[in-house]
Amino acid sequence: MAVGKEIRGKIKSVENTKKITKAMEMVAASKMRKAQERMRAARPYADKVRNITAHLSEANPEYKSPYLRTGGTTKKVGFIVVTTDKGLCGGLNTNILRAVTAKMKEVQAAGGSIATVAIGNKGFGFLNRIGAQVISHAIQLGDAPQLEKLIGPVKVMLDAFVAGEIDEVHLCYTKFINTMKQEPMVEPLLPLAPARLEQTAAEKKAYAWDYIYEPEASVVIDDLITRYIEALVYQAVAENMASEQSARMVAMKAATDNAGNLIAELKLVYNKTRQAAITKELSEIVGGAAAV
Repeated sequence: MAVGKEIRGKIKSVENTKKITKAMEMVAASKMRKAQERMRAARPYADKVRNITAHLSEANPEYKSPYLRTGGTTKKVGFIVVTTDKGLCGGLNTNILRAVTAKMKEVQAAGGSIATVAIGNKGFGFLNRIGAQVISHAIQLGDAPQLEKLIGPVKVMLDAFVAGEIDEVHLCYTKFINTMKQEPMVEPLLPLAPARLEQTAAEKKAYAWDYIYEPEASVVIDDLITRYIEALVYQAVAENMASEQSARMVAMKAATDNAGNLIAELKLVYNKTRQAAITKELSEIVGGAAAV
């Protein structure tokens, strides 16, 4: 039964694949919980920095940070593109890169130019393939993102914005909604919108104390805003990693289920083929006996 042997080989192959996808699903589920905890743990720091920065900005209305400048023409736009280092996570990277490409086309249609920072191997490869200007990049971040690896590439973009070489900066990442849903986001990062530094009445009361500045308020405000922007980028990377593990878990579960369905179909085909062969042999035996 050459046909039956071939089908048995296919079943064995699919069973091995199913074991791999099941293991990857379980690993992704474990990493997803840790990534979600890391994502939630990063939020209070950014919130504290935002409140202190907002209070200092209100206390010193005569100083306008370069990160808050508005007006002027938009000639060059920067994109900080956050993707994953690895694949096998469904359409996660495809969705965010599609959104980034659409935004880039809008900028280019308006006569603007583009500069990018790539965080993640998939985005870095994509931006190089389409010929975008990549001024810095960070890849191989591992399962736990470290701020030290992100500060350098992000600072290149921030320095270009402060120097006036870039007029706007957009932060592009995949936002974690829940285990089954992740949403691609292309958000304006710089100049900082006033809404980002708005405080509620409770926050104004909680941060109502005065500060002693060293060396002076302008330097402190600029450094705090820089820390706040870095915290926003770190939060985006943490959200993207939580989304990656969730998407991978879902994709591997779907692959495992599909492998199970394929195995069931192949076993049915194998049994039918085997039954047909047995029936044929019986018919030949009966036919031979009748001839005798």
